[in-house]
This record gives sequence, C-alpha cells and structure tokens, in this order.
Amino acid sequence: MTSTDTVEQSYELKLTRVREVGASRPITSPEEAVSYWNEVIKNRSWFHLTREHVVTLLLDNRRNIAGHHLVSIGTLNECHAHPRDILGPVICGAAHSFLLMHNHPSGDPSPSQADHSLTKRINEGANLLCVEMADHIVIGAQKRYFSFREAGLL
Repeated sequence: MTSTDTVEQSYELKLTRVREVGASRPITSPEEAVSYWNEVIKNRSWFHLTREHVVTLLLDNRRNIAGHHLVSIGTLNECHAHPRDILGPVICGAAHSFLLMHNHPSGDPSPSQADHSLTKRINEGANLLCVEMADHIVIGAQKRYFSFREAGLL
C-alpha cells in the first residue's frame, strides 16, 4: 500500500429505537391502519400536510404494531421510495409482516401508475425475503383511503 491509497472503513451497526409513540395495537383492517396514521404519523414533527410521506409499519406475528419507519418525504404529488429503503427496516426490525402506507395531499386516494408499480416491486421483494406485505394503503382526505389488499391487487 502506498501513502496515496485510502483505506475504506467498515462500521458496527445497530438498530435503535427513537421514541415511544404509544401502546402497541393490532392492525387487522385498513381502517385501523388509517387510524394509526391519523393519530400517530400525522402528529410527528416531520409531517407536512402538503407533502407526500411514505411510511412502513412493522408488524409482529399477531399483527401488533412493533414500530414505524419514515421511508421518504416527497413533494405535493410524488415521493420516491426505493425497495431497499422500504424493506431494510422490515428486516432490521425483525418484522413478521409490514404495511406500506403513503398519503396523497390532494385528498384523492386513488393510486397512480407509479403506486401500482411500486406495490408490485415491493411485494415481489418481500416474497423473496419471506416477509408478508400485509397491504399498501394510500391515505386521502376525510378518512378516505385505497387499500391494495381490499381491491384484490395484493
């Protein structure tokens, strides 16, 4: 090795909890997931009503929420989320299953073509990792939502 060569460092990593957000509760329906979104996610300091947010809810084997992870904050009408950013916390958090959720600030919960494509890619990745994608829920205004599971698309 010469004096001009640089040495890349590796690191010891750990998953750490940030803060408690309330008692764990089961998520057995899209309505319960939307309720969690409205009670917890919308009250985080990083949440902006005029931006899209992608969040993953980690679930244990009884469908209780083990935690949530903010994947991405976007703009008024789009938010980029890479499969590794969605599935990484699911694996690190040792989740049995997970819910993918995001909001549409426009209020219309109808999924875009990009939403359909992302759902398909994430579900394929989850299947490879033997983790269940319980649903992908798009949050609209006034308690309206779109569930890919309910629509038979998952």
